[in-house]
Amino acid sequence: MSNDVPDLAATLAELVRTMADKPELEETLRLVTAAAVDLIEGAESADILLISKRKEFRSHAPTSDLPVRLDSIQEELGEGPCIDAAFDERIIHSDDLTAERRWPHFCPQAIAAGVRSSLSFQLYTGGGAIGALNLFSSTAGAFSATDIEVGLMLGTHAAVALHGIRKSEQFESALASRDVIGQAKGMIMERFAVDPVRAFELLRKLSQDSNVPLVQIAVQLVERGSAGTGG
Repeated sequence: MSNDVPDLAATLAELVRTMADKPELEETLRLVTAAAVDLIEGAESADILLISKRKEFRSHAPTSDLPVRLDSIQEELGEGPCIDAAFDERIIHSDDLTAERRWPHFCPQAIAAGVRSSLSFQLYTGGGAIGALNLFSSTAGAFSATDIEVGLMLGTHAAVALHGIRKSEQFESALASRDVIGQAKGMIMERFAVDPVRAFELLRKLSQDSNVPLVQIAVQLVERGSAGTGG
């Protein structure tokens, strides 16, 4: 573990290259958590906790089993540093869980698991999901002001990666929706000898009358048409 500026610069440069060349979510998050443990003095384990709009907890890129166990404990109890970071504060830092009063139910279980200090950074990912980059240590007072600065930079990279990938997924979904609507329009145009505008109006009316999203109507028409062609 080292806080040398050259190491930090090299790691951040590698993260940027990975985000550009390999947009896979888990690969990028693994680089972030590995960098956190490597660069931040005192960080013995790390993970990224994402919480969906339906309050579903998912642990990503853990460097050991410990962060996953701690995430599960927090989900069960409804309290803890990762939850506070995800929902309320940009940075949640606890120097010594044995003296901590914010999480009376979480702390005893975390201490029993071997954790004495924690550091969490809020990640805003867009699309209603929230999360945190979480670091844990078995030593009290493990994290310095410099460690917090490094963690903020790593957390920013994780948030940018998450936001970019979600935007890409939304874009691909929009393209797929446009394609299937185009196929459905083409089938209606051929079957009823109408122009594209009229075909789209018919699709929209079907959607409104049946109270079913237009994309689902288009999918049903395409599937039925493909089945008919295959038969």
